[in-house]
Amino acid sequence: MPRALARASTAQAAPDLLTIGQVLARLKPDFPDLSNSKLRFLEERQLVTPVRTASGYRKFSPDDVERLRFILGLQRDHYLPLKVIRGHLDDLDAGRPVNLPTGAAPTSMLAQPRRLSRDELIAETGATAALVDDAVGTSLIPATDLYGDESVHVVSALVELKKSGIEPRHLRALRAAADRELGLIESAVAPSARRRDAAGRARVAEMAREIAEQLEIVRGSLIRTALGRLDT
Repeated sequence: MPRALARASTAQAAPDLLTIGQVLARLKPDFPDLSNSKLRFLEERQLVTPVRTASGYRKFSPDDVERLRFILGLQRDHYLPLKVIRGHLDDLDAGRPVNLPTGAAPTSMLAQPRRLSRDELIAETGATAALVDDAVGTSLIPATDLYGDESVHVVSALVELKKSGIEPRHLRALRAAADRELGLIESAVAPSARRRDAAGRARVAEMAREIAEQLEIVRGSLIRTALGRLDT
């Protein structure tokens, strides 16, 4: 079982156990939106299990902190819903092989997100400057000075699609479809989004990710079904 993600299981007095405030101090530089309520929410979902003192206070081990860093990184950088992350954690805890997203790893040192300049993005993906400009112009990647792994994946896919004659301008319908799906998600979570507290916002964000995952399943099925008709 990877020690960096191990669950705390005993409440022995250890000098390296941290309060929830100390955990926030360690993680907020990388995750500025992290709050006490979000940590409690992750505990409620049984993704992390801090020990309890005799007085009932939560105490987190260094392993708990790395587990939280791993969870928050998968949410921020790979947009994974918590139930998928929980599955990865269960596999890691059991010592089973885990198919993690590209760039994700169960240690803080390896899980740091990359930030590439435009020139570095071009060199990484083999794209032309014109292709990157077209990707930005059609809103397939953001207009920004630094690009993350998500932009690397998209531009790499665009490089391959171009070989088949598919240009970014041909994918405007995909951008429009994504915007429509976002509208569906926003409508679905609207009743819950009225809560203004941090825990409520965390639950809304998780609900939105889960809805997006289900939409991805339906979309993939429709495409596979359509492809099947090409074989007949």
